[in-house]
Parts: sequence; C-alpha cells; structure tokens
Amino acid sequence: MRNFFMQHRAPVLTAIMLVGIWLLFTIYSPQTFLHGRIYTSFMSTIPFTAILAFGLTLLVIAREIDMSFPAVVALGGFVFGVIFEATLSPSIAFIAAISAGVACGLLNGLLVVCFRIPSIIVTIGTQFFIGGLTTVLADGLALSLPVLRETWLHGLMVGRIAGVVPAQAVWCLVIGAAFWLILSRHTFGDSVNFTGDNPKAASLMGVPVERTRVLLFIIMGALSALVGVFITLEMSSWWPNQGQGYMLLVFASVFIGGTSVLGGRGTLVGTLFGACIIGILEAGIISGGLAGFWTRLVYGIIIIASLVTHSVLLKQHKGAWRQLFLNRG
Repeated sequence: MRNFFMQHRAPVLTAIMLVGIWLLFTIYSPQTFLHGRIYTSFMSTIPFTAILAFGLTLLVIAREIDMSFPAVVALGGFVFGVIFEATLSPSIAFIAAISAGVACGLLNGLLVVCFRIPSIIVTIGTQFFIGGLTTVLADGLALSLPVLRETWLHGLMVGRIAGVVPAQAVWCLVIGAAFWLILSRHTFGDSVNFTGDNPKAASLMGVPVERTRVLLFIIMGALSALVGVFITLEMSSWWPNQGQGYMLLVFASVFIGGTSVLGGRGTLVGTLFGACIIGILEAGIISGGLAGFWTRLVYGIIIIASLVTHSVLLKQHKGAWRQLFLNRG
C-alpha cells in the first residue's frame, strides 16, 4: 500500500482532496449534493475543462505552455458553426473546425521551435491574434444554430445516454484514457517525459525534441477546437468570447492535479480529479450560502494549498530552503 501511494502520490492526494471537498459540501448543502440533477450538470460542464486540461498537462510536462487555447476554442466553434450553416453537413463542419485548431497549434509550435521564442510569449501573442481574427470574421456577432439539435452529431457528442448521462462525459474519459496510454505506454509519451526532464540530454539520446514540442502544440490546438465544437453543439449557438472563461479553470485543474510547474512530471488522472474539484467548487460555494464572488478566492486557496502540498510530498522544497539559508549566511 505504501509503495502504491509513493508511486501515485499526486493523483491519490488529489482524489483525497476531491472526496474531502465533496463530503464538506454534502454536509453543508445536502439538498443540492444528494440530488442527481447536480451530477448531470457536472457531467455536462466538467468534461470541457478536463479535455483542455489533458492537452495542457502534456505541454507542461514538456516544459511548454499555451495561453492561446481560449481563442482557439472560440475559433473552432465559429468555423464549425459557419461551415455548418453553409453546407448543412455536420461532418464537413467538424473536420473544418478540427483543421482550424490543428493550424493554430502548428502556428504556435513553429513559432516556438523555429524562432526560439518562449512559448508563453508566443501564445499570448497568438491569443490576441486568433481571438481578434475570430471576432473580425464574425463581425462581433453571435450565431444561433437551433437546427444542430436535429443532427446525428449532436446526439453522438452531447446527447444523453439512457436519457441521463451526457455523452461528453464519456468522450472525456475516452480521450483521457487514450492520452494516458500514450503517455505511459507509447514512445511518444517517453519523448514527452524526456523532453520535459532534460531537453538537451533527450536530444543527445536521439529523442525528436523539436518535433515532439510541435506535435504537442498541434494536439492542444485540436483539443481546443474540439471543445469549441462540443460547446457549440451543447448550447446550439456560438458567441465571440466562447472560450474566455476556461483559462483559470484549466490551469487550476492541471496544477491541482499534481503536474510539476517545472516540467518533466505530470499525471493525467490527477488532472481529471483536479478538473472535478474545480467543477464542483462554484456549485458548492453558492449552495453553501456564499456569494459567487467567493469562487475566485477559494480557487486561489485551493491552488496554492495543492502546490505547497505536492511540493512537500515530493520534497522539492528542501533544497530551496537550504539554499536560502546558505545565501543568508
């Protein structure tokens, strides 16, 4: 049991936090958290955050970051909506949306790799560019797409399984499982981990570091556009700032889940649990009688507490304290 905990400290700790927070909310607000409808709502919304967080986890493991994904979410939803209106074909619209996301990811990856610009700087720039481009193309106007509810793609991606379980929850688990297998069982997963651990040594070992980094940005772009499609299907509409609310939620999910801010180590299972924690916090805070503006304060407390706890368990803090006191001496 001890060996299992030591090997899976981050996801186990995050799971314990999730259960603890759920128990707290259940005790203080049983009328909400003992009713099935709240969990249907969670399964409708949490998957979007989790899917984005899966892609960002892989990037952070490789010592990269992407700040542009909210804009790519909006672009993916816009391309899907516009192409569907023009063709009435959900298949063509879906392919076009994912292609747009892949193009955005490729742009980010090439700028980072070819011009040696830090990814945080590149993706802040592309966030403004992609977001501005989407707004200009849409002329700042939203799209109403009620006919989407009548398509086969709506039922496949966001329909209700047995009339209860939202299909996006199943897709989220499938995507998470696929990336977990790739990260833990495939050579590409080894390349991601080696790149994050020590890119220079990985390159000397023959790991395709630059190609791996570009592919990770492409994956993040594709997942962002996919989430844009999911949201557009779920809401049967699109609006210009569709992805803007996900930045804090996604980063919180990744770091609460135990992915190292220094790269080289991360866990997709922990990220999933982190997304669940973030997903239930707002509902728990409001149902507990607190005003909605408490949400960000609680997010901040949870994130800081998680980072400190993971650091203590992994003993990353010891060298820093020792160095601090040596410098003072």
